[in-house]
Amino acid sequence: MIRQTILPFKLDFTRDLITSHAGLALLGEFAVGLGLLPSVDRNLPKPGSGAGYQPSEYIFPLILMLNGGGRSLEDIRQIRADEGLREVLPLEKIPSSDAFGDWLRSMGANGGLAGLETVNRKLLKWAMKHDGIKGYTLDIDATGIEAEKKTAKMTYKGFPGYMPIVGHLAENGLAVGDEFREGNVAPATRNLAFIRYCVRQMPKGKRITALRSDSAAYQAEIINYCEQERIRFAIGADLDKAVLTAIRTIPEGDWKPYQNGSIAETIHSMEKTNTAFRLIIIRRPYQGTLFAEEDDRVKYTVIATNRTEPAEDVVAWYNQRGECSENRIKELKIGFGMERMPCGQLKANAPFFKIGILAYNLFRLFTLTVLSPSWHRHQVETIRWRLYQIAGKVVFHGGQVFLKVRAGLCRLFGDIRFRIWEFATT
Repeated sequence: MIRQTILPFKLDFTRDLITSHAGLALLGEFAVGLGLLPSVDRNLPKPGSGAGYQPSEYIFPLILMLNGGGRSLEDIRQIRADEGLREVLPLEKIPSSDAFGDWLRSMGANGGLAGLETVNRKLLKWAMKHDGIKGYTLDIDATGIEAEKKTAKMTYKGFPGYMPIVGHLAENGLAVGDEFREGNVAPATRNLAFIRYCVRQMPKGKRITALRSDSAAYQAEIINYCEQERIRFAIGADLDKAVLTAIRTIPEGDWKPYQNGSIAETIHSMEKTNTAFRLIIIRRPYQGTLFAEEDDRVKYTVIATNRTEPAEDVVAWYNQRGECSENRIKELKIGFGMERMPCGQLKANAPFFKIGILAYNLFRLFTLTVLSPSWHRHQVETIRWRLYQIAGKVVFHGGQVFLKVRAGLCRLFGDIRFRIWEFATT
């Protein structure tokens, strides 16, 4: 018989219990060790009948699916079909993808968001318990999520969708707060209320001592709040008439060379601010095109701040937002599937987004506390490739369950499990 394959290996099936996500079982064990499942069941609305699914029976598979690379509710089938993973983790009951959609709609309408905030606050408490830090930097930023849904509103970027805002802590990358918003909500809307919400989410003994934001937070009430609470801030300023007038009053001799341009500063106040603050201005020429005549116009980047360091140091600190906020939002959207919402209603997508925040924070906490420092800067795609997506064989012997992995990884798995136990029991 003529061989009809390129390579000579043969295919056959096995009745052995195998999982393609052996490393994901470590993340699951970490979640169990933290008490995440009972915390979810305590704080989220209970099922309507005794036969219904518990909240953790929805959230735990979703968190595993999002960490494992799933992009939609349909991908929960991969967790349901992984009998090996379900054998080593408490995954006896997993709802269907349709049931997940119904449950999300119910959570959005019946107080599920507040419960998810409480669960996230517990995670934050675990994360910051022994880090030795008391004051943290809050980075806030809104991000657009495109959605071809009938109810989705048009964003200022010109596509229909949503405009959630997220607050990250620069020191550990954890998302301390989020608010899922309609697409037509301006990024500057309710930002002081959001900052206060992030402050309330902080564990006891921990506080926000610094704030960074783009010009969406350039508001008198936010600046007054920061001064009142002794929060150091650096906020992108609007180039409004008052700011442009302040820039024109700067003597030419006060401008110093800075990164292909020049830098200067002045003192400024807004009509409703209680105190004056610094404006740090970077002036650069417009980038000309190859064949265009020389352009004598200049463009300004302006930062409002109450920090006292030299202007160059304040700019360098402010520019860290790119790594600490913008790239982490990109990780949340691309790495954890939050660039796509599963439902047509905002009340259903809002709890899904908060579950995405939980999945992201659990990953950050897992990486920072039980993996060695060489793993800390890896994104979730790398962790999936190097750890989560490792094959394992589940074997029952002597009344015990064994998860077998290849010899070179057994010690790594053992070390991680010991650190999980150590972290969860201290």
